Amino acid sequence: MTLGLINANPIVHAKRERVARATVEDFNAEDAVDALGDPEHPYSLEQLSVLSEESITVDEKLGRILITFTPTVQHCSMATVIGLCLRVKLIQCFPPHYKVDINVSPGSHANEESVNKQLNDKERVAAALENPNLRQLVDECLYSNEL
Repeated sequence: MTLGLINANPIVHAKRERVARATVEDFNAEDAVDALGDPEHPYSLEQLSVLSEESITVDEKLGRILITFTPTVQHCSMATVIGLCLRVKLIQCFPPHYKVDINVSPGSHANEESVNKQLNDKERVAAALENPNLRQLVDECLYSNEL
């Protein structure tokens, strides 16, 4: 952890038990984002109630994934990093024809509109991932809890 945490004492919830999936056809978005870590804490997004199975919608017929996440505090400066991590993880796990929409829950962030715009703009996402420091942070969040 670092000094100056935005939410120094988050509420931590238990993780749900999940059955491992064997094939790509059995794989789903919940599995893809299950192990994502929080940029500030050694907990998963599920443990912090930032993300839940109910906040993920997959429409296989249309090839769309919609994720709505809830930052732990209204002024969370890590909301865009969390959304970027979700996007990168889903890009890695799903075929390229899937369209991914990622938004903060309505009313859950002080800059909701701006965060949503950043997370769903391909050019902004690409530019963010070209920043070596930001890319390193995303990689650490994606792989910190996976073994």
